Amino acid sequence: MKFGLNLAFALASLLMTSPVMAGEEFDPQKKKKMAEEPAVIITNPEGNGSEIIIEFWKGKSHNYPLLAIWVEDEEGNYIQTLYVSQSIATSVFRHGQAGWGHWDEAVVRRPASLPYWAHQRGIKADDGLYLPSPENPVPDAYTGATPTSDFILQTRADGKLPQQFRILMEINQAWDWNNYWTNNKYPDDKDYKTSSQPALVYESIVNTASGQKEFEMKPIGHSHYSGKDGELYTELSTFTTALNIVGKVIVRLP
Repeated sequence: MKFGLNLAFALASLLMTSPVMAGEEFDPQKKKKMAEEPAVIITNPEGNGSEIIIEFWKGKSHNYPLLAIWVEDEEGNYIQTLYVSQSIATSVFRHGQAGWGHWDEAVVRRPASLPYWAHQRGIKADDGLYLPSPENPVPDAYTGATPTSDFILQTRADGKLPQQFRILMEINQAWDWNNYWTNNKYPDDKDYKTSSQPALVYESIVNTASGQKEFEMKPIGHSHYSGKDGELYTELSTFTTALNIVGKVIVRLP
């Protein structure tokens, strides 16, 4: 009898704490009640422009992805970065080089990580890559440790933004293979092998005159598989788990 009660209690606990069921719409508020509070990341607190809040709710395939969030105008011209993972902002990875039984911090150049953001930013390093470097990193005000779970980004624009602008996010998870993006798809391309399914790009168009305060970000394409160009590729039919790194992303205006 005691075993039966314990089993019933375990099943009830599992149901209460389980993530979104198959076919159920992602509900960040419901998820928030079931899990720990999201981390809060603050960037550019001294900015003179509008405050922007971005709520990121992880998906079921989330596993330490790298990401960048930035602003463009209506025509797609880069304005500024709001947040970028610190390892990409500096090219210094905490687990960048294998040591004897451990990993050491090291400079690692990963052009396939977030190539759309990097090319839109438009700053070429001495080695010819559109990546920040230890000698010319993204300023600390716009960077932070890679979030391991849900997070809320509280940030400010550097200056006044247009009435309508775009907020974009690029996200990439290393070694995220599937049946199309396989380990041997480009066997001689070492940059591809650190990326697998290429980085995905999400977008939200914000119109401050609309009276709307909440804008959801949606995937609009992916980057080059090894970062050799800054094009946006809109075909997403070959993507699987990469589309589940993100559960939901909401842009909020105060």
